[in-house]
Formats: sequence, C-alpha cells, structure tokens
Amino acid sequence: MVRTLNNEQLMAILEFSTDGIYVVDRRGITLFVNKAYEQITGFSREVLVGRHMQDLIDEGYLNESVSLQVLQAKKKISLLQKIKQIKEVIATGNPVFDAEGNIEMIVTSVRDVTKLNILQNELSKTKTFSQMQNYRFSFTTDQEENKFLFKSISMKKIYEKIEQVAPFPTSVLLTGPSGAGKEVIANLIHHLSDRKDKPFIKVNCGAIPETLLESEFFGYESGAFTGARREGKIGLLELANEGTLMLDEIGEMPVQLQVKLLRAIQEKKIRRIGGEDSIPVDIRIISATNQNITSLIEQKKFREDLYYRISVIEIQIPSLAQRREDIEILIEHYFDYFCQKYRVHKEMTQETKRCLNEYEWPGNVRELKNVMENIVTSIPDGCIEPYHLPYRVQYSLHKSMSNLKKRMEQIEKQIVREAVVNHSSLRQASKYLGIDHSTLIKKIKRWEQQQ
Repeated sequence: MVRTLNNEQLMAILEFSTDGIYVVDRRGITLFVNKAYEQITGFSREVLVGRHMQDLIDEGYLNESVSLQVLQAKKKISLLQKIKQIKEVIATGNPVFDAEGNIEMIVTSVRDVTKLNILQNELSKTKTFSQMQNYRFSFTTDQEENKFLFKSISMKKIYEKIEQVAPFPTSVLLTGPSGAGKEVIANLIHHLSDRKDKPFIKVNCGAIPETLLESEFFGYESGAFTGARREGKIGLLELANEGTLMLDEIGEMPVQLQVKLLRAIQEKKIRRIGGEDSIPVDIRIISATNQNITSLIEQKKFREDLYYRISVIEIQIPSLAQRREDIEILIEHYFDYFCQKYRVHKEMTQETKRCLNEYEWPGNVRELKNVMENIVTSIPDGCIEPYHLPYRVQYSLHKSMSNLKKRMEQIEKQIVREAVVNHSSLRQASKYLGIDHSTLIKKIKRWEQQQ
C-alpha cells in the first residue's frame, strides 16, 4: 500500500530543506518561503509573503526575479541572483502547470554560493584571469562555433603545417585579410601543443589605449604611479606564463612597446613597472596581422628585429575568395550551428545555396558567419529563398551577373566582327556563325546605335 503525504508533512519537508524554497502564484505573488530561504537571505517570510516579485525588486530586496522570467518563458530557468548586493545565490525556478497546461505556480530553489564564489575569485586571482578585460580573453577549443573546417588544398597545407609546428614552442606569425580565420588557427595551434591545458590569452594590440599598453603588458607594483591599484597589477606576459599569448593586430603596437616586448622575448624575463625583481616567463607567442609588416618596417613603424623574433614560422591565410572550395562546407556548418543554437528549424533552397556559393565574401569567414546568423534569426519563414539574403549579397550577385553579360557581349562582338571581315557578304558571315541573316543585321544595327 502506497501512502501519500498530507499537506502538513509536505510543509515539514520543505522546512527541513537546506536549500531555500520560494513559491509564487501565476501572478507573481509570493505564496510561501521556507526557513532556509530566510536564513540565506536575511528576509523574514512575514515581509515577503503576499508581495509581488516586481515590488520586491523595486524596493531593492532582489536585483532580478527568476520567477518573473519563468512566467514569461514558461520553462525552467536558472540565474545568479544578488541579495541586497551582498550575497550571491543560484536561483532555479520551475513552472508547475495545471491540467490545461497553464502555469499554476513557480517553485524556486535557492542555494547560497557566496562563499563558493569568494573561493573561486581567490583562485581566479591566483591564476590572474579575474583581471582580464574586454580587449583580451582566454577561450577553449572545443566550441562548435570555432571549428576549423576546409576542403581546399591551400587550407589542407596550412593544417598540415600547423600539425607540424604546434608541438614546438616556436613563435608563429599569421598573416591574411581581416576575417579570414587567424584567431581560429591560433586557437588550433594552442590546442595541438603541449600547452593546451595552460593559459591561452588573446590581446588585441589595437584596442588597448596607448597610455595603458605598458602597464597592461608588464603589470605594475603597488604605488608605481598615480592612479595605480593599491595591490598592484599582474601583466599579460605574466598571465600567459607557461601558456600561449596571441598578439592580434600586432602591426598596431607602438614602437616603444615593441622594444620592451623584444627584450622580454629574448631574455624570457619581465619586470613590472615600479618593480625591481625580474620575473621569469615561458611563453609561446602567436602574432597576427592583416597589414604588410615589410611595408611597416620600411616606414619605421615596426622593428625589423622584432619581426624576425615573432615570424620564425609565418603562415599566410588566403581570403575566402581564394579558396572557394571551402565556402559550401562553411555555409552548411554555420547555418546548422545557428539553427541548433537558437533551436529553430530552417532550410535553404538550392538556389539560395547557389547564390551564397557564388558571392565573393569580401568579409571572409567572419562575414559568412554573420550572414548565416542573420538569415537564421531575422527571417520568420522556415525556407530561406534568395530574396531573403542581405541586400549587399543580392546587389553583388546582380552586379556580377551584369558584368558577365557585358563580357559575353564583348566576346560575341569580337566573333561577329571577325566573321564579317573574313567573309564577302553578311549572308555568308551569318551562315558561318549559324544564325539567321536578319538576326545578324539586327545585332550589328543595335551595336552601332550603342556607340
């Protein structure tokens, strides 16, 4: 015989839960709060029960409500919540539906992660990744979005070269047009090296203000200059120790910093600003640029000795227009990727695929990826037709077709001209060309009027 629990027993179980329990009705009004929630948040149930969640947010009890989000999305949602800007909790809201499929209530479990986050932050400080800012970041290599895909012989040769050089700590310079995939290739090099479990830090040399470059790269000691942090700061080179540092847009790096970077690479030591001790660093450097470094050297904008240090292995990445065999596989991959990411089912017609394959892709893989996301997210129809494509794609294809027609007409004129010159009459020329005599006369008259 199966016994069922009565309401009193269920309430007792909820009260004994070490996780906070918070229940609201379909309107977002608080119905129940257990003892653990009171202990975690410091709020008494007398203050909360009967109150609407939006009112509690407006009064500063919470920074946001998972219950309100669940009511809107009608599905389970988890988020990191702040309580009075002091405590951090993980709140997971679960919708409870009635027999008609309508939300009857939201049951939210709340777990205090304040101490855990403090420990994680301390660990992050130890590893120094907590100091990363918008223009630099670390990332992993197992993302579907950053897959290295190719069919072309040129990219196959590049992949084989990467496999060969990746295990060695040799410096690599990646050159090629913007959006061609330099970052993905740098990612692959790191992943195939014995440093794959160590830091991989990417720096956009053109995005860091020049006044901050030295302190960002080398760090500084406490009180090194006005405005410096009291605890000092660990620099990027120190952050990347034992790992890989990608210097994106290295052609934008000021010459003064190039000198100091060269010294650090040669000596394998750095010194923080305001510091006296030399800190040993073991870094594999991957540089990337879409500029002509040789030209920059001639203009005295880039040091030749640094160039030789960073380009022990130089890999030139062709534009997408130069490796058209890769376009189809990239289109398929990113279209499927964004369909899965946004949980939508869409298809492309064969004509749409043909148009995308014929497009020149001046923005390279980055543009292709953005166009795929665009048509997946912005087109309500389930089937993508050529007229759904962005205007620039349609205009470029139309212009290309117009140019093709003009070139074909020029060829036709040349063939007709030679036939007319080499035959004694237009009738003989038309017979040679395999067209009607009247058709040849019309063509000649039309061309004369165009001149």
